[in-house]
Amino acid sequence: MNRVIITVVGKDTIGIIAGICNYLAEHDINILDISQTILQGIFNMMMIVDMEKADISFDTLSEGLDRVGLEKAVTIKCQREEIFTSMHRI
Repeated sequence: MNRVIITVVGKDTIGIIAGICNYLAEHDINILDISQTILQGIFNMMMIVDMEKADISFDTLSEGLDRVGLEKAVTIKCQREEIFTSMHRI
């Protein structure tokens, strides 16, 4: 499996999840898990996705989600699962 961690933070507005999910679906990227919360108007979401069948590269995914983030006024970051795990190992 080729898993990627996606994090999203910003002011809560309509369509954030839809914009991200539509972009992922257009590129055959499967959402494995998703968690989101809104704290005092601040949207925070974490997703684990599988790029095994994706028609784009990790770099293209990251660039595309940057554009979605600009459209939705949120910050979207992507990390390969192995790098994320290494950085957060205690």
